[in-house]
Amino acid sequence: MAKTDKSAAIASLKEKFSESDATVLTEYRGLSVSALQTLRRSLGADTTYAVAKNTLTRIAAQQAGIEGLDDKLVGPTALTFIKGDVATAAKGLRDFAKDNPLLVVKGGYMDGRVLNADEVKKLADLESREVLLAKLAGGLKANLTKAAQVFSALPAKAARGLGALQEKAAADPSVIGGAGEASDQEPENTPA
Repeated sequence: MAKTDKSAAIASLKEKFSESDATVLTEYRGLSVSALQTLRRSLGADTTYAVAKNTLTRIAAQQAGIEGLDDKLVGPTALTFIKGDVATAAKGLRDFAKDNPLLVVKGGYMDGRVLNADEVKKLADLESREVLLAKLAGGLKANLTKAAQVFSALPAKAARGLGALQEKAAADPSVIGGAGEASDQEPENTPA
């Protein structure tokens, strides 16, 4: 590979590292080209699956400010650059690996930290972003509904309490301090 080609490859990898929300490293040894194409399609439009030389990947990662991937860059390595929903892409990798055991997840990088293979698998067990947001919205709506019910119950309880007091006062005027029933006479206006 010519020096200009290497520089271009490093720049491209660095850009992908910088733009991605997460990166997952896999070993693809033994997978056919058609299997890799199937994997790429299953990961979705926001995810890029690329095979790159380990030395170029190491240099690009360092230039992007990512440290700690060196021990994972051994043997044939493919990089999954994920933009958007990380859990969905991790599920795609996990599901593909179930059907194709030659795909091995080595680890990854997300939110400034290096992930081991088990942590990437845990990401795959998360529900998708949309599902989590829907659950959050449902929880918030339920709490708002409860609050609305409490606030609407207060005036109704007060009205019932005042109605009961009025009935009791009509039966026993001493309940409200002996005021009894209202008179038909108007109060006298006395100048002060």
